[in-house]
Amino acid sequence: MHLKFSQDIKSLLEKLSQQPLTLSDILAGTSERGFSLVIALLVLPFLFPHPPGFTGIPGTACLILSLQMALGRRSPWLPKKVAQFKFPRWFAQQLLQNLKRCTRLLERIVRPRMLKIAGNPYIWQFNGLCIAWLAILLMLPIPLTNSFPTIGILVLAVATLEDDGLLMCVSYIYTVFITLIFAFLIYAVWRGSSLLPSLFQ
Repeated sequence: MHLKFSQDIKSLLEKLSQQPLTLSDILAGTSERGFSLVIALLVLPFLFPHPPGFTGIPGTACLILSLQMALGRRSPWLPKKVAQFKFPRWFAQQLLQNLKRCTRLLERIVRPRMLKIAGNPYIWQFNGLCIAWLAILLMLPIPLTNSFPTIGILVLAVATLEDDGLLMCVSYIYTVFITLIFAFLIYAVWRGSSLLPSLFQ
């Protein structure tokens, strides 16, 4: 089964590889689906090696869009500086090469189900809240952790696009799990920094 997500993201990436498009251009052509679709597009690069500091604008745009979902908005908006961000061609070409790897597993497990959950308007807002939180974790300057919140954002965005209530519930559990891991890492760093002065006394 080919997901709408797979088809939509492939079409977008093919356009991006031919000519650079701004976030504003993409959102204008995707309507309500633009929220989850563009969020997925923004975080896909973090599953693969990328240049240092690349999280800035994609992470900010993801956070802004997800917060709008959390507030119940159905038409996306971005500040002018963020909306004019153009995806570089290397970005589209790299993702096109790796797209099948990303979608192969999703195509096996994602389908419309538990529609009472998936179709609930409050779930749309809750999904936005979870994605916003994961986007904040994504942007934290903790080495080698980008892929963990990225997986949560991507799966939740796809579950929202495909009306998969069961996968949404799995994503909520994953979000809690990732939050606990980051809390442990932050605590470990804090404890380590507080113990350093005593080691030199």
